[in-house]
Amino acid sequence: MPKIRTSRTAAKRFKISKSGRVKFKHAYARHMFTAKNPSQKSRLRRTGILTKADAEKIKIMMPYG
Repeated sequence: MPKIRTSRTAAKRFKISKSGRVKFKHAYARHMFTAKNPSQKSRLRRTGILTKADAEKIKIMMPYG
């Protein structure tokens, strides 16, 4: 049986943790930091966890993740 290809776009944007949850990096954390307050910048630095419905879609795109 042939291998399933991993979506390279998903592989660059998401990581699957050991417990099987899907982690992502927040948007709006690249430039214009003078316009953002410190608490917002702190929140954007953390990795986020996708909801269950979205995580199922990403896991289909990353079969060996």
